[in-house]
Amino acid sequence: MADRGFLLVLEGPEGVGKTTQVQALVARLQRGDAPVHAFREPGGTPLGDEIRALVLSQQHMAVAPRAEALLFMAARAQLVVHLQALLAEGAIVILDRFFLSTYAYQIVGRGLPEQEVRTANALAVGGLRPDLTVLLAFEDAAIARARMLARGGLDRMEQESADFHARVTDAFLAAADPTWQHQHPEVGPVARIDADGPPDVVTGRILAALETRWPETFRGLTESQ
Repeated sequence: MADRGFLLVLEGPEGVGKTTQVQALVARLQRGDAPVHAFREPGGTPLGDEIRALVLSQQHMAVAPRAEALLFMAARAQLVVHLQALLAEGAIVILDRFFLSTYAYQIVGRGLPEQEVRTANALAVGGLRPDLTVLLAFEDAAIARARMLARGGLDRMEQESADFHARVTDAFLAAADPTWQHQHPEVGPVARIDADGPPDVVTGRILAALETRWPETFRGLTESQ
């Protein structure tokens, strides 16, 4: 584990249970000695929350792809300042979405030029990258989409076409390939975790991946109480 703290990012398509897992991981990791904080993208700051409301609103369905990407980057740049301060204090920070979502939604989903987006991201993050990116995915990608649709109350991104979401899902799954990871160091190490099963079982899989890589930091947190 880095001396500056630990940045854990949860990624994956809509409907894989990221929000549930963030909440569960906070509860588990708070048993340790380090302070634990959780945030979502876009959001986590007053500016980020306003940008989130704007870009996900159904009142703004015709947002230009570049405008959308730059709004996300503005929210990220503001959040990163806060994250860096927490990490400098030795905190564990859990983040719901980061650069991998940018790759999946803006580069692959929207078709924006990859290098342009990566350059903007580099400016926003100032060198910050995850200690681990957990990629939650189902073996059958249709399960995640069915769960998303069953929730109802879909935001602007969730209301995109099935073809759009298929491209996004494929982009997420590509990140499990070590070659892709080598070409995209922004995501840090990636651990693909099976999202199928009861939430507590999925949480256990994530904690096991953490303990395998950083036993001194996460030992003893894999057992439920």
